[in-house]
Amino acid sequence: MDYNAAKKYLEENGQEQLLRFYDELDEAGKKKLLDQIESVDMSLLGLLEHNEETAGRGKLEPLSAVTVKEIELNSARYREKGLNAIKAGEVGAVLLAGGQGTRLGYDGPKGTVNIGETRTLYIFECLIKNLMKVTDEAGAYVPLYIMTSDKNHEETAAFFREHEYFGYPESEVAFFIQDMAPSADYNGKLLLEEKDSLSLSPNGNGGWYASMAKTGVIGDVRKRGIKWLNIFAVDNVLQQIADPLFIGAVLDKGVVCGAKVVRKNDPDERVGVLCLEDGSPSIVEYYEMTEEMRTLRDADGELAYAFGVILNYLFSVEELDRIVNEKLMTHVVEKKIPYINEAGEHVKPDKPNGYKFEMLILDMIHLVKNCLPYEVVRNREFAPIKNKTGVDSIESAKALLKENGVTL
Repeated sequence: MDYNAAKKYLEENGQEQLLRFYDELDEAGKKKLLDQIESVDMSLLGLLEHNEETAGRGKLEPLSAVTVKEIELNSARYREKGLNAIKAGEVGAVLLAGGQGTRLGYDGPKGTVNIGETRTLYIFECLIKNLMKVTDEAGAYVPLYIMTSDKNHEETAAFFREHEYFGYPESEVAFFIQDMAPSADYNGKLLLEEKDSLSLSPNGNGGWYASMAKTGVIGDVRKRGIKWLNIFAVDNVLQQIADPLFIGAVLDKGVVCGAKVVRKNDPDERVGVLCLEDGSPSIVEYYEMTEEMRTLRDADGELAYAFGVILNYLFSVEELDRIVNEKLMTHVVEKKIPYINEAGEHVKPDKPNGYKFEMLILDMIHLVKNCLPYEVVRNREFAPIKNKTGVDSIESAKALLKENGVTL
């Protein structure tokens, strides 16, 4: 796209401000800006007109889980099936690591945060060690695909190289960059981050498989004959990755997807709950649930909508290929977005000043044929690090790691 084509394109969409500093740029800067303008999906801006609207939900019903008790009773069978799948090279893992540690008061990829006390212990290191417990048991490696973003790719890849992949074979690790989405102010005007670049941010965790396909990493999955991908988030330092019991249960039940879940502490806990929507698996957010749904009890007196997701899923690659071209919902999210103003000055807002556009992995669940909720013990597998202090923080995660025998 040349300057005249970009100018016309922006005028048609009311976004001429993106060329405000064009004449100040060198040739490399001009090309960078024009390339970004060409790649922007302007249709996203139409979502801003309907930002206050929420799509109606279908008929919601509880979905029972494979409980901790049932897992214990069938652990030998599940473990054998899971280990056999790993040994056969049928299991890969995908680490969603496109985010920064901003909310932790840290300037860098979240996985590079050191949470050690008497020794250095990085979040990435915790996850790799969790994975190696499984690969040591299986006697076979699980290929690990790490999704980064434009903002942290080079730093993340360099960090792994510097630390020699924390003992995991480099040949079993591949990085890929997720797609980016623009940011807009409250008037629907796209923002610039620099004079030669738009304010772009990762487009949410829902586009992970499409990004694997777009970047060509999916070719490695096919070459290896991988049939299952275990997707997990960077911020849960206790989670079990490529868990043989989890894999075995999904295989045993003959489903195409599994989701690790924890039992809710109380009816009003703010977690997304796995359920059925119009007969298909779905996730209902806590704010979408009625009082009747939140408090509904089953015949045993337990909460009917009891199991909250923790962003650890197992997907059949065949099923992912079936749904990859399905249109996922795009969520409009208010955020604090750094930008440059009309004077070319950098502004770092202290409160939300615009919108970002994100696709979420939870929306993928409603596209699959079936999904098995798999209950895990909260204190053994759920230690998310989302905040600097308080609930789901570095502090709370450290306490849980110590409870599980990890030396900090």
